[in-house]
Amino acid sequence: MDMSLFTSFEGRINRQKWWLGVIALMVVSWIVVIVIGMVFGGSMITTMDPNNPDAAAAMGMMSVLPIILLVFLWPLLAVYTKRWHDRGKDGVWSFIMFVPLIGIVWIIIECGFLRGTEGPNLYGNDPLAG
Repeated sequence: MDMSLFTSFEGRINRQKWWLGVIALMVVSWIVVIVIGMVFGGSMITTMDPNNPDAAAAMGMMSVLPIILLVFLWPLLAVYTKRWHDRGKDGVWSFIMFVPLIGIVWIIIECGFLRGTEGPNLYGNDPLAG
């Protein structure tokens, strides 16, 4: 997989690359969370009872999660932006994900299932064309 998929906001990608990119980011982020959970010696499922010895480890892990999210935000936005470009739309549409429930459904339908613009558009050549 070409690393520019996760680093560049230029160009267009088809549905297959979008799905592969999103799934790859999800798997890698889960692995990172699991490894960090092992490092802290706890899990996020642990009760937050202050008398529970695992609660401190879980709190430590929870404090690292925002950093993990920020690390994965750039590549995720790069993948989403290129897919929006293929649909003939600006990458700012990626922020629809912050609209509760409807946003993620909209992204999955539009980016994951609808075909991109046929032929060249403002953002580049059709990724499915020869």
